[in-house]
Amino acid sequence: MTSASITTTPAPSSAPAPLSTPAARASGDSLKSLPNAVRGEWIKISTLRSNKAILALTMAVNGFISFAVAKWVTDEGTGAAVTVFESFGFATMFTAVFAAVGAILLFTSEAQHGTLAGAITAQPARGVVAVAKTIAAAGFGAALGAAGLAAGFGGGLLSGADLGESTGVTSAIGWAIGFTVLASVLGLGIGMITRHGAAAISGLLVWWLVIENLLTAFLNQQYSRFLPFAAGNGMLGISRSNPEAGLTFSSTTNMAIFAGYALAAVALGTLLLHRRDPS
Repeated sequence: MTSASITTTPAPSSAPAPLSTPAARASGDSLKSLPNAVRGEWIKISTLRSNKAILALTMAVNGFISFAVAKWVTDEGTGAAVTVFESFGFATMFTAVFAAVGAILLFTSEAQHGTLAGAITAQPARGVVAVAKTIAAAGFGAALGAAGLAAGFGGGLLSGADLGESTGVTSAIGWAIGFTVLASVLGLGIGMITRHGAAAISGLLVWWLVIENLLTAFLNQQYSRFLPFAAGNGMLGISRSNPEAGLTFSSTTNMAIFAGYALAAVALGTLLLHRRDPS
């Protein structure tokens, strides 16, 4: 009896094929993508109809206020007429308000209309999104500040007032634009924190125009000078502190205080951007 040879076939392996490992994002990729992200944010700013309205309103308000001040206001000390160089920056406070409102809408319009998720999908590095928006907001504040000052200068000229002494004008322009830049960055941070345009704008205006004025009136000047918009006003040389008591900060110190508030708001907004669902 011959034994039959039996051939065995090995059973197929049930182990899954190894998955390909996704390519890791290089540390320099985020930096390389930042210019395109900033360009995209600037396109959003320049195409929003609300920002065009804010620009037009800023120029109209600055032009009218400077015209009125140069035309009908006299110096309280000397009784002399106000000159163009003295009046063209009078409405910078309003410009800063408009810059903050526009920067709030830069974020909240995306969050409320559902386009933020698409932006995060296109640029997954949320830190890059936050930095790009901050740079764009600062640029928007600078452009708005420059436009407001130009309109104010034009309004002063239309009043027929004398140009006046130009000493210190360059410095005044720098502080005014610095104020509008920081106000815009602060507005962006508030928008990133609240994610709701109406709530952010209402809260900002109530604090700026009502609550802080009340605090300034009732708090000791030693403490009220640290309030955000008291410091912002100080950048423009406007202060309620008593200079004789040594309570008035320099413009540089006021800028550092105001910048601290603006950067803290953006930092908190960036943290929340990382933790929240973009949709």
